Amino acid sequence: MRTAVLADPLDFDGWREAARRLRLAGVEPSRVKFAVGATAGGLFDEGGALPEVEGAFTAPRAFLETAAQLIQHRSEDRFDLMYRLLWRLKDQPNLMAVLSDRDVAEAADRVKAVRRAAHKMKAFVRFRQAQDEAGERWVAWFEPAHRVLQATAPFFARRYSAIRWSILTPDGAAHWDGTLLTFGPPADQSQAPAEDAVEDFWRTYYASTFNPARLRPQAMRSEMPKRYWKNLPEAALIPELTAAASVRTDAMVNQPAPTPNDRFQRVRAPSVDRAATDDLVPESLDELARGVQGCRRCPLWRDATQGVCGEGPKRAALMVVGEQPGDQEDLAGRPFVGPAGRLLDAAFQEAGLDRGDLYLTNAVKHFKHEPRGKRRLHKTPNAGEVQACRWWLDHERRLVRPELILALGATAGLAVLGRKPAVQAERGRVLTTEDGARVLLTVHPSYLLRLPDPALRAEERRRFLADLSVARDALKRTDAKRA
Repeated sequence: MRTAVLADPLDFDGWREAARRLRLAGVEPSRVKFAVGATAGGLFDEGGALPEVEGAFTAPRAFLETAAQLIQHRSEDRFDLMYRLLWRLKDQPNLMAVLSDRDVAEAADRVKAVRRAAHKMKAFVRFRQAQDEAGERWVAWFEPAHRVLQATAPFFARRYSAIRWSILTPDGAAHWDGTLLTFGPPADQSQAPAEDAVEDFWRTYYASTFNPARLRPQAMRSEMPKRYWKNLPEAALIPELTAAASVRTDAMVNQPAPTPNDRFQRVRAPSVDRAATDDLVPESLDELARGVQGCRRCPLWRDATQGVCGEGPKRAALMVVGEQPGDQEDLAGRPFVGPAGRLLDAAFQEAGLDRGDLYLTNAVKHFKHEPRGKRRLHKTPNAGEVQACRWWLDHERRLVRPELILALGATAGLAVLGRKPAVQAERGRVLTTEDGARVLLTVHPSYLLRLPDPALRAEERRRFLADLSVARDALKRTDAKRA
């Protein structure tokens, strides 16, 4: 038996050199043992060190990529499995593609476990505020299932590049000083802060966003294994929140809908006749918003968390109309707070428009979606739903009295213009509706987010900014005429 001694558990270069010499010398896997950090003997303990053997061989990239991740696994025999695969590759160059092979399948399972450990590290590392001689430093203690610290630390360096931080683990430590990523010796939990002032706020936020109606304990334990709970400040709340979930769910289901003003009582009724509400005239935006919460003019209210009305000044010169609330808007109760809203905010800033001066709303006030696993995927409202909700939009227009309406996308165009527009053909110029309203049509910001080609996305964003500039200039001309 020959024992190859490696410097540390992640000594991939040392393993490659030892495996190369063993393979060229024809030493079979059954006669090889790899050890880490042995203090006695040379590189090999049977007959002294092997002489250099002439010749060379290559290993496929698939094997090298697998081995580089497999070495991070905690199993004691991982080096032996790697050498066994390397030995067989000479006679079976396509071995790594044979997924039914026992060794290949075992390697794939261990690599999968390593990748999962890296994913969990990215998800469950919790930094705590600390101080050192250089000032503020954020320190985290983490116990990964496998030795993934060195492979995963660059992710944190990219994500938290502006702060100084350290991640301490039983396998080693990673340190980022704002410029350089370095690694140190193993640590223990006593070297990390036990708690910081931010955690009370975090626990309060976690408890307030916990939705008992969506609780799936088995799925939660799969995604957040209990081995990580002891280092997660929010984990202490999970047993209590889980135990109370059924009671809270029943309370949510049985809670009556919010009661709007008397003038909107007929709107609340599930069996309301749509025509019966047409003579109701909300006298303020607040009154209109309360009415939206009880709206039953179409079935979309059934699956939405709440209605999402517009927000902004009561006399905004520019009204921005989107399609419908998205997932984040449905939960927050505010328009344009998700990814498309953040893109829109950045575009407003570049175009010289202040969101605080605008009134933002949607053609449809409830989130239309379909479940896909844990996600709720957007579905475009149909013409009937747009028409049903147009009643609310028309009253928003009447109360705000904007000088110009910016319609984002075809659905918004349909709601404002009363017809489905050709967005790309009609965008960027001011149109006039039958009732005299001025409308500027452009694309919805979510369209930009969906474009896969970077060059096309950049070009479409440029055109989108140009459309916003047209809106800005049109408002300036209106102000000049008034002056």
